[in-house]
Amino acid sequence: MGCGAELKSSNWAFPTAVLSLYGFFANCRMAEPFLTPYLIGPYKNISEEVVTNYLYPIWTYSYLAFLFPVFLLSDFLRHKPLIVVQGLFLVSNYVLLCFAPGLLAMVFLEIHFAVVTATEVAYFSYIYNVIPHENYQRATGYLRSAMLFGYTFGAGLGQVLVSLAGLDYFDINAITLGTSSVAFLISLWLPRPQRSMFFKGGETAALPGKTDGPDDTVSDKEEARPGRNEMERHDNAACCRGGNLPSAAHLLWRSFRESYSSRHLVYWSLWWALATAGYMQILNYIQLMWDHIAPSATSSVYNGGVEAACSLVGAGAAFSVGYIKVNWSAWGELALGLFSAIGAGAVFLIALTGNIWACYAGYALFKSCYMLLITITTFQIAANLSMECYALTFGINTFVALSLQTVMTLIVVDGATLGLDIVTQFIIYGSYHAVISVLFLIRGTYTACAKWHTPEPPHNKQKELENSVAVIHEQAF
Repeated sequence: MGCGAELKSSNWAFPTAVLSLYGFFANCRMAEPFLTPYLIGPYKNISEEVVTNYLYPIWTYSYLAFLFPVFLLSDFLRHKPLIVVQGLFLVSNYVLLCFAPGLLAMVFLEIHFAVVTATEVAYFSYIYNVIPHENYQRATGYLRSAMLFGYTFGAGLGQVLVSLAGLDYFDINAITLGTSSVAFLISLWLPRPQRSMFFKGGETAALPGKTDGPDDTVSDKEEARPGRNEMERHDNAACCRGGNLPSAAHLLWRSFRESYSSRHLVYWSLWWALATAGYMQILNYIQLMWDHIAPSATSSVYNGGVEAACSLVGAGAAFSVGYIKVNWSAWGELALGLFSAIGAGAVFLIALTGNIWACYAGYALFKSCYMLLITITTFQIAANLSMECYALTFGINTFVALSLQTVMTLIVVDGATLGLDIVTQFIIYGSYHAVISVLFLIRGTYTACAKWHTPEPPHNKQKELENSVAVIHEQAF
């Protein structure tokens, strides 16, 4: 409790404010909901088949190639350089969209955007290295709110500018280039963190299961582990010896073991990876489905308004989880199965309807179900892990999801293989989510029955509820 601790606590507001401002402008991408009409329209004049079966898969393959190296590089460089790179590639992304002609330029565009999405890990990790532990909840809420508000504001404003102001898609891309440039300039103001989560060097490594609190107290859950103190002393000494790489590898391995040591966490991580793969695939190709049902050349386009509305509805669904009093350890897996089934039905509606408004409604329902469930999954995992373990789990689950998405893209979408039309693709995506729902309905029913016959002690239920509510406010936005 000295002046140093008070000073550290008082300095958390500046990096949080700067990063929130960056998150707002980086996600205020007015042109993004109109990317497909822009590419297949007179501005770029690329055929729908080329966009579907050749161009968009390049983003998936590039994202997979960049993700894990960027995850390690972000921690090694202490995050800020990667955030600056993200801002720079956002700018170059819209420079290519506005001024570079030809298919080859759009290939580079997809690679650039893969760098932007891969470096999001730096945005999510940065704040935990520059602020005290007691401010994590408030800072996370601000960051996610800034991202959500930026995306919603950008999509909504883009729709207004297209529908009411009569601006064409080139003008929208030029305005988005301006907001991306503001984001890049803001990223330069960020203070650079003084430490890394895994590449500790000569520092004493903050091991999984420990916090940065002033008294370095250990949680009840960790204290109860047999031989924990002896193991931690040994690992702490090991982490402090040698250079960055051995220490980082040791801590990464410890974090990996802790993250996936529980069967309960493995099942939640499995749903995360499976569902996120399908979610990203649908987000990547939904504009092509909309253009198939209501061609942008002959119909009014409401992509921006739909995306803005879906973000708000989805965020509301996610936030509502914090006010639902449920024993998630007993009923959570069953909820994953039930809402995955609703999501699967929504994807089938998207695929089989010929009405654009029904398609929009199906997309809103699917996105809301996913945001609701990913929130439950996130706090179930985060409530039981240290920050190092959670960061690694986030990276591994995302990598597995992206690997699955790459396999789907390679088999279903890529013109070098099946190269299926967009309707058939969405029927397959609906079937994929139906399989997920069946798996987790079976698993969830078994878990609920097991919990029903062996109820937990009251104090454990109370502790679980407190953990869940605390983390939900960090992750719901």
